[in-house]
Amino acid sequence: MTSVRLMGGLILLLSILLGLGVAFGETQLSLAQYHQAFTDAGSAPGEVLWGLRAPRVVAAAVVGAALGLAGAVMQGLLRNPLAEPGVLGVSGAAGLGAAVSISAGLAVIPGAIEAAALLGALVAGGLVVIAAARFREPETLILFGVALSAFAGALTALVFNLSPSPITTSEVLTWLMGSVANRDWTDIGWALVPMAVGAGLCAYASRALVMLTLGEETAALSGLPMGRMRAAAVAGAALLTGAAVAMAGVIGFVGLAAPHTVRWGVGGDPGRVLVPSALAGACLVTAADLIGRIVPSEVELKLGVLTALFGAPLFALIAWRAARSWRA
Repeated sequence: MTSVRLMGGLILLLSILLGLGVAFGETQLSLAQYHQAFTDAGSAPGEVLWGLRAPRVVAAAVVGAALGLAGAVMQGLLRNPLAEPGVLGVSGAAGLGAAVSISAGLAVIPGAIEAAALLGALVAGGLVVIAAARFREPETLILFGVALSAFAGALTALVFNLSPSPITTSEVLTWLMGSVANRDWTDIGWALVPMAVGAGLCAYASRALVMLTLGEETAALSGLPMGRMRAAAVAGAALLTGAAVAMAGVIGFVGLAAPHTVRWGVGGDPGRVLVPSALAGACLVTAADLIGRIVPSEVELKLGVLTALFGAPLFALIAWRAARSWRA
C-alpha cells in the first residue's frame, strides 16, 4: 500500500512540476497572453508555451527518468548504495565524445554532438558489458568503471588542453555543465529510442537484481541466465545514461539520489524500486530546470550545477539518516 501511495504521489508531483514548467519561465506572460496561448497555439504566446517551454520540461523529465532508472539498476547490480550511472565511466565517455565533436568543429552539423556523445557511451557500455560477462564480482566491475571514468576524464582534459580557441573551450565547458535549453520534440523523439531499449533491458534484468540480494551463489543456483541478465542491466544503464547525456550534457547526482529518495516506500526489493526511481529522477531534474529558469540572474544557471547543488545536500541528509538507523 505504501508503494502505491508513493507512486501516486510521485506522479502527482511530476504533473504539477510539468505544469509549472510550462506556465512559468524567463519570459513573463499576462493572463490575456495565457488565454491566447491556449486558444491559438500558433500565436506568439502559444509558441513560447508549446514550442519552447513544453519540449524543454518534457526533455528534463525524460532525462531525469533515464538517470534515475539507470542509478537504481546500478545500485541493485553492484549492491552498492553509492553506485550511480557515472560509476561505470559511461557518463565520462559520453562527455568525451561530445567534447571531441565540438573541438573538431562538428557542432554546425545538426545532431552531431548528440550522436558523438551516444557513440562514446555505447563504446564505454560495450567495454563494461564485456567486463561484466567475464567477472561476476561487483568490486571488479566498479574498479573497471572507475578506471574507465578516469581515463575518459583525462582525455576530456586533454581536449581542453588542445582546444583550438577559447571560444571552443567555452562551448565544450558549457555543454558539459548540462542544459535542456532549446530542445525540441525532434530531440526528444530521437533520444526516446535508445532510452526505450535501455528501459526494456533493465526491466528484463530486474529479476536478476532481486536474486543478487541473496548472494552470488544463490543467484547462480536460481536457474536464471544471470550472465545474460547482468550484461543486459549494464547495457540498459549505459543506453539510458548515454541518451540522457547526449540530450542534456553531464548531469550528476540524479542517478545517485533518486533511488534513495524512494527506497523507504518499496523496501529492499531492487526490482520494485526501478519505476519509482525513474519518477523521482524526473521530478528532480524538472524541478532543477524550473528553478534555473525562474531564479533572477543575468546568466541562466546550468542544469548540472543545480542538480549538484541540491543533490549533494539531499544525499548527505539521506546518508546521515541511514547512519543513524544503522547505529540504532
